[in-house]
Amino acid sequence: MSEILDVHAHAVLRSSEGAAGRAGPELGTSPDGRPFYRVGDYVLHGVRYEGSPFMDVDVRLAAMDAAGIGRQLLSPNPLTYFGDLPVDDAVAFARRTNDGLAALVGEHPDRLLAAAQLPVQDVAAAIGEARRAVRDLGMPAIYLDTDPAGRTLDDPALDPLYEAVVDLDVPLFVHPSPIGPDGPPADPRLRRFDLDLQCGFAYDETLAVAALVFGGVLERHPGLDVCLSHGGGAAAFLAGRFARAARQRPWASEALREQGFEPFLRRLWFDVHVHDEGSAALLAARADPSHLVFGTNFAGWDSDADDTPTGTWGKELTANAERLLRLPTAATTAAASAPSP
Repeated sequence: MSEILDVHAHAVLRSSEGAAGRAGPELGTSPDGRPFYRVGDYVLHGVRYEGSPFMDVDVRLAAMDAAGIGRQLLSPNPLTYFGDLPVDDAVAFARRTNDGLAALVGEHPDRLLAAAQLPVQDVAAAIGEARRAVRDLGMPAIYLDTDPAGRTLDDPALDPLYEAVVDLDVPLFVHPSPIGPDGPPADPRLRRFDLDLQCGFAYDETLAVAALVFGGVLERHPGLDVCLSHGGGAAAFLAGRFARAARQRPWASEALREQGFEPFLRRLWFDVHVHDEGSAALLAARADPSHLVFGTNFAGWDSDADDTPTGTWGKELTANAERLLRLPTAATTAAASAPSP
């Protein structure tokens, strides 16, 4: 079996349907026969989750085998962050989601891991669910939106959550939501050519990098490991411009002025779901190559499961992911099982 570890693989759970109260989520079929997925007032038409790797674990495992992927980190569906729900509904949905993900992992512990959903609109409740997910359910990571519950990632209100994540010794994965309150972002230009999924995601991820670095999150929480999806958007391309701003703009902190932007960028982790060797090379040149991990958006429209890395590159990405997730590596496992001299 391949040892390649994929850290970007969302799941849709039948068990979480209706767990968010009136917001659903709800799977169904339109009168014209098209499947739909309702999240609050937003309805996604034409995407068939049932019978796909998103919902059927046997289909997922077979597809992983075909793609040469040994293990996957399952993550919450970004459509269902539910950052605007009443707290009780958000807590109920997060608990149901995390229980469902943990159950899947329990059935296939050698193939699957899972990251936890949090009710971030109430930071105290989010901390409580993070502790339950990690300590009781054994989840090795936490999942968060790029603007959790309408906050920027550098909002001081989130600092207690970051402290809890560091205390739990798990990484934080950051991925955008593809919808706003009325579906995709309101800019009509982003409603053309699926640009909300292309430029929109990159925009959100780039802003997330800026919030984490310029907003002082990494300074306030030096032990925090954060991994951003899709290569961190345009951050690698903008690294020079960000560095110039860190040196010259009046809002830059003393640490940014003294150390520059680059050391903080290299503190972050990124998945290499960028679809292009040149883009991946630029990311590796700007970020820390030992902080790059493999991610596919498995079974999504832009899945990279048909281009699973092999050889040295694949081994390096997997070893990086194992360190990020605090997992036993192949080397440590072999050393532990070796006979005493």
